[in-house]
Amino acid sequence: MAPTGVAKLFRNGRSQAVRLPREFRFEGTEVNIRRDPKTGDVVLSPRQKSVQQWFAELDKLNDGSFFRDGRNQPRTPRREIFK
Repeated sequence: MAPTGVAKLFRNGRSQAVRLPREFRFEGTEVNIRRDPKTGDVVLSPRQKSVQQWFAELDKLNDGSFFRDGRNQPRTPRREIFK
């Protein structure tokens, strides 16, 4: 099970802020935020600094199983040219 903790909420001007415990802190100055449509939970995730880092994260998910046995696609049919 994923670790859980309690974060403190406070007001910063007219905004609500969250003070995260040390073990849940992010690097950088921004995070991505979304609301899970099924549960209503708010989810914070690290924000990538560059497109290259974003693609590097995607590459980590690649296990090489896509088209493992090669691409099995039928030949393109030949068509008559309309005159």
